[in-house]
Amino acid sequence: MALPSDKEEVWRYSPIDALDLDGYAPVRPVPPGTSPDPLAAAFVAGVARDLPERAATVTTSGGAVTSVARHGLDEGVLVGSLADAGEGTLGRVLAGGDALVRLNDGFHPDAVVIDVPDGAVVADPIVVVHWCDAATAGGSGAAPASFPRTVVRIGRGASAGVVEVVAGPPQGRALVVPVTELHAEDGAVLSYVGLQVLGPNVWHIARIAAASERDASLRTFTVGLGGAYDRSRTDAVAAGAGSTTQLRSAYLGTGEQVHDVRTLQDHAAPHTTSDLLCKGAVAGSSRSIYSGLIRVRRGALRTEAFQTNNNLVLDAGAHADSVPNLDIEENDVRCSHASTVGPVDEDQRYYLESRGVPPERAEQLIVLGFFEDIIQRSPVPGSVERLRREVGIRLTEALHIGGGDGDG
Repeated sequence: MALPSDKEEVWRYSPIDALDLDGYAPVRPVPPGTSPDPLAAAFVAGVARDLPERAATVTTSGGAVTSVARHGLDEGVLVGSLADAGEGTLGRVLAGGDALVRLNDGFHPDAVVIDVPDGAVVADPIVVVHWCDAATAGGSGAAPASFPRTVVRIGRGASAGVVEVVAGPPQGRALVVPVTELHAEDGAVLSYVGLQVLGPNVWHIARIAAASERDASLRTFTVGLGGAYDRSRTDAVAAGAGSTTQLRSAYLGTGEQVHDVRTLQDHAAPHTTSDLLCKGAVAGSSRSIYSGLIRVRRGALRTEAFQTNNNLVLDAGAHADSVPNLDIEENDVRCSHASTVGPVDEDQRYYLESRGVPPERAEQLIVLGFFEDIIQRSPVPGSVERLRREVGIRLTEALHIGGGDGDG
């Protein structure tokens, strides 16, 4: 298959034509019994501190499952690797895809599988940490390419939350191509948070495919902070009548980063609703692309779909593109989209400065408030502290101010 091109609408404005696969090699599998990388262990420990109430913790290295810890989780809930799940686990939601999805199909060494049986309620989140280490290159002189894979199925009438973190060391080139499948069956409630905090020289090209069946509720929140090129594509299909989809996304660009968010709200059944909110800020010479499509298929009567994208441009050299789209094949629907791109509100800045707040602190407070609004809407409440910490660290860098804390 040919690699994607920026001539395709779904890759428009992106630097995808600069991707040279010859410079990468798939990571080597981690031998069983290998001691965990100290940097990875410290990162996982930091995540654990910020999410003390967890049902289970899964860690991977280069896409291979290295540990599974259950914290009082009911034995009927499957949390493990592909070997624990058997045939037919992959491809229930995402079948086919572009060349990068097919690369994940071909090179993922394992998959994290979460399967919640019918009627089960998992009160605390299941945490998955993918550590993508630049030291595990599979070819001489080549940068490593990692292909994490995660599959989540929530059975009928069941509910659970998943927090998936993609991270790696601060140094080194790498390519990370994660694929996540989310499936909420009839009446299920599936809450998902994806956080990407890779190093500054990593290309991250993620694909999330989600489906909600009859009367199910699907809520996702993706946050992109690291990487040189950070792309997150979420395709959410309202496949069953009465299903509800809520998509949230946030990004913060610094330096010369490119953040690329693509969403599809696909209504294939009647009486379905979807609501999307994407908020981002770009500083320095960074830029962002948001392109979202609301698709209402024939027969999806009484659909209600909303799409909002708000962008802050913090420096003159930064740039944000926002491209909302509608594809409506039915008449009896309510659909709308809204988009804003602009600098920090001068009235807000003046209000704070007139009360003695220094200019740099005033801007920091305004941008923190901008992100706090969406962080507080996280579908997994336990993830708020970690999200707030990571955004604060990147914001310190973006605004060129001192301070900041965290464990990286």
